[in-house]
This record gives sequence, structure tokens and C-alpha cells, in this order.
Amino acid sequence: MPAMSSGLLMFRRSPKGLQVLLVHPGGPFWKNKDAGAWTIPKGLAIDGEDLLAAAQREFEEETGFKPSGEFIALAPIKQKSGKVVHAWAVEGNIDPAKIRCNMFEMEWPPKSGKRAQFPEVDRAEFFDLETARSRINPAQAALLDQLAQAIS
Repeated sequence: MPAMSSGLLMFRRSPKGLQVLLVHPGGPFWKNKDAGAWTIPKGLAIDGEDLLAAAQREFEEETGFKPSGEFIALAPIKQKSGKVVHAWAVEGNIDPAKIRCNMFEMEWPPKSGKRAQFPEVDRAEFFDLETARSRINPAQAALLDQLAQAIS
């Protein structure tokens, strides 16, 4: 069975049009990657956990903000890795400069025997749909299309 993630695509309406919140993964592997590296805040559901509840928990863990509002179900997408992402859109407005997230630990540098901690997310930003499309993991671009259609 493929891995499953749950996430939220936060959006806001601005005078310049629709904007979406994307996060950039933390850690040394992602440090110098930009185009195609950004993602919606998401993560794995705990065994038996409701997928929307998992999406809300993951959003809070990766941003430090508790999401609220009307959650709009989007069709699941499948990433290149085979992981299936279940997502919901929610209107909201947070300050990306104030995100706080969980840390993870890994061996770094590789094969050094040393352990280092890194943030799950090193930054977040609201992007217009065109810019978001160039930054987001390519498989997740379909979520942007679904959002635009759902709120038009």
C-alpha cells in the first residue's frame, strides 16, 4: 500500500488575486533547492487517524498556527514517489515570518556518526498561483488547479 499524507492548502484573497501558502522543507538536502521543492504543509497520518484531523495537526506542527475555517476537500494526488496526498483547502491568513515547527534529527554529515537537528520547515511564503506553480512539487500543482476551480 502506498504511503499516504494529509495536508492543507491555505489560501487568501488579496488585491493582487488569489495567493497560497507553501512551505519549504528544512534540512541539508533541501537547503539549496527552490523550484519544485516547496509543498503544502502535510505529513503522515497516525494509524487510524482521520485524514482531515491529520492534515490539521500537520499544518499546526509545521507552521505553529492552528487552522480553522471551512475545509474544502480536494481530490487526492499521487507524487512521483508513489505517496498519495489527501488535501483540503482552507481560507486563512498567517504571518509566514512567524512560523514555528517541529525539529527532526538525522546523521549529518552523512557517515560521520554525528547527529544534528533541523527544522521540518525552514520557511513559508504566500505565492500567487503562477509563482506557486513554479515552486511547488510538480505533482502538487494539480491541487492549485483544484483550488482555483473550487472557489471560482
